[in-house]
Amino acid sequence: MPSSTGPSIDTITEGGRVTQVGEGQEADESAPPIMTFGAPTAGDVLADRYELVEHINNDSAGRLVWRGVDVVLRRPVAVVLRYPGGDSAIEMLQAAVAASRVIHPNLVGVYDAIDEGERAYVVREWVDGQSLRELVAAGALDPGRATAVGNAVASALAAVHATGMVHGNVHPGTIMISDDGRVVLADARTDGADSQASDIRAVGGVLYFALTGHWPHAEVPLHGATAGHGRAATPDAVRDPEGVLAAPRQVRAGIPAYLDDLTMDLLDATLAPPPSDVLAAELARLDVPADEHYLDSNGPLRFTAETGDEPSPLAVAGGRKVAIGIASILAVALVGLLIGISVLSRGGDGEQNPATAAVPTPSATAGDEPPPAATVGELKISAAKIVDPDSRDRVEVRNAEKVYDGSLEEGWATQTYHGHPNFGNFKRGMGIWLDLGEPRNVTSLQVKLSARGASALLYTGTNEHPSSDAGDEALYEEYQQNPIGPAKEDADTTMTFDAFDADTEYQYLLFWLTELPPSDGGYKVGVQEITVEGS
Repeated sequence: MPSSTGPSIDTITEGGRVTQVGEGQEADESAPPIMTFGAPTAGDVLADRYELVEHINNDSAGRLVWRGVDVVLRRPVAVVLRYPGGDSAIEMLQAAVAASRVIHPNLVGVYDAIDEGERAYVVREWVDGQSLRELVAAGALDPGRATAVGNAVASALAAVHATGMVHGNVHPGTIMISDDGRVVLADARTDGADSQASDIRAVGGVLYFALTGHWPHAEVPLHGATAGHGRAATPDAVRDPEGVLAAPRQVRAGIPAYLDDLTMDLLDATLAPPPSDVLAAELARLDVPADEHYLDSNGPLRFTAETGDEPSPLAVAGGRKVAIGIASILAVALVGLLIGISVLSRGGDGEQNPATAAVPTPSATAGDEPPPAATVGELKISAAKIVDPDSRDRVEVRNAEKVYDGSLEEGWATQTYHGHPNFGNFKRGMGIWLDLGEPRNVTSLQVKLSARGASALLYTGTNEHPSSDAGDEALYEEYQQNPIGPAKEDADTTMTFDAFDADTEYQYLLFWLTELPPSDGGYKVGVQEITVEGS
């Protein structure tokens, strides 16, 4: 009588490590034969529920991978069989139960684990698609897609590591890309040499492979294909005579420097890798839509080897330490301090503490009320136009109204320029002129861009000018005489100007782009939304 061990096994082998067998490396030619007596055939139904449909492959551990159907739920499944079952399969079954407890959209789901004595099998999610190895065999991925894959893998590892477990088998053959674009990590399998740190370093190998088509770990050769669609030998990475690995940018043009740096940092055995959740957060920051990716001139934060008993969490020049979250920690600390001050000022029960209560000045008299402070909020933009004094055809002066319509879905964008970020050296720049309707006290102006890496200035003036080449030239000549401080570019592509004079009122402002980030093989940026705050 088959015994389903899925619901009943509570122990986890190998110190809490996941071993999800199946879609791994195909068996070598020299591998010992699998069993021959009693081999399953298409049409067999296991445990009165799982019908075998097609033999996919045999993995390097001698397990048989089949595509099947759950006849109860009518859904496709993968069935991984091991011969024999019993004591020899306990580790596989227990590890499958452990894997089933980690639920994440980027991890293959495990449904069942069954021991029949002469054989044992694990039933799990079937993924329609191809492995990363097969995908890259057709050509290396563009930086945006490679980062999306790395982000998905790091996110899956973060979920595994949060339970204290280790995956131990991260490589292009265990990463599946479904037909609908979902990226899933399968076939967790580990031994005593594996660790969470080695999982994270493997993400560097995956990024390197996705960007170049070469595998950087010569000591861990890849053979076979995850889904059993034939062998796909993976070429080793390029190395110099001393064996030093060539960086991705040395192998293939067009890879952003900071993605190159991050990949090489993860592969550098002398550097301590960041935690998987930190790496996932950093890759998520870089994983942006295809038409916006990799325009960040500052690049990702770095990580470095520890150099003292109390290393600084901040990156030093030339260093490599991931410092993600430092600003958030400081912000939380500041909020906590302000809350603490507020509580102390009111006493423990919410009443105002007499020792800290405000004491009226001698000049204050009953009935005197201080003038109400001006309320700071978002100011209405009454009109906008594109300023393009060096235009030849004025095709880029449309859609200015989309930069203040309250929606980030649409905006105004430049054309793609080639040769140089300074508008291809054809223009001094382009701008968006704003009319606040009347003179107002302004505290800040925020510009939401489609990507990071642009350079811009903010000007003000006192006159309107017609929308024409001559009018735009006159406007620019006037307004550039009145700059308003430098911009502060945030990590989420928002550029902020806040150096406004509190004693000055502003009605007309000019946001002026001077350099564009790389995009679409040239240089381009979109302005999704502009907001102005003041009173």
